[in-house]
Amino acid sequence: MGKVMIELVVVIIVITFIIFLFYLIFNLVIKFSKKNFSKVVKLILSVAISFSIVCFCFFRVVDSRDYQVFGELVNRGKTSKKVVALTLDDGPTANYTQEVLKILSEKNVKATFFLTGKELKENINLGKEIVKNGHQIGNHSYSHERMVFKSLPFIKNEIETTNKLIKETGYSGEIVFRSPYGKKFLLLPYYLKQAGMKNIMWDLEPESIPTIANDFEKISSYVVDNIKPGSILLLHIMYKSREESRKSLPKVIDELKNKGFEFVTVSELLKE
Repeated sequence: MGKVMIELVVVIIVITFIIFLFYLIFNLVIKFSKKNFSKVVKLILSVAISFSIVCFCFFRVVDSRDYQVFGELVNRGKTSKKVVALTLDDGPTANYTQEVLKILSEKNVKATFFLTGKELKENINLGKEIVKNGHQIGNHSYSHERMVFKSLPFIKNEIETTNKLIKETGYSGEIVFRSPYGKKFLLLPYYLKQAGMKNIMWDLEPESIPTIANDFEKISSYVVDNIKPGSILLLHIMYKSREESRKSLPKVIDELKNKGFEFVTVSELLKE
């Protein structure tokens, strides 16, 4: 739960500290300055409201799919052509990568795999298979930890270690990055800008909607109904728990092709 709710936990801790601080101020006011009580209460309320606004803005930046403080962030292609970038996060995994590659090969579709360094190190031959099949590989960090409250050395090591592993697969194209959980604040975008790497988000993530995430038919229908020229589609299909997402893949591909969409890699999409 700590990883999933880390931002919420931090906010709760900070708010608890602020409330405690206000409590101390409140008691001091009562004890030493009863005449100015109303003014101090107004001040405290102003500080509390200001703090709440700052917290709201902070999380809006952290979670934003179309904005970051430094560097280049992309959540969809700037094109009117019917092209879509299929992006697959996490892995590679021994149990499911070959199955996914087989589907993509049968459908003659190229995708962009955002791989974690840890799993790539454990399954480097699968990474080579991905490259051999003509797909793009992106960097999804080494450990898949949130990079909001991390130091610059930690971020640098996560990205550079994974870049080295990606190159070991034989991949020689542009390496783009995707933030774990889509989270970022200051240091991650700053490092990416210095390294000349793009942060790739998405505009379609059917799995994030609880009412459709466990039904491959609903996943497919959602994608088809919401696709736009230049869309970046995000799916997680590398684990046992994502069986419905895997099952949706052939249907998604067929139905989007029937609508006239062409599948491209992220780098190809950015050239449109």
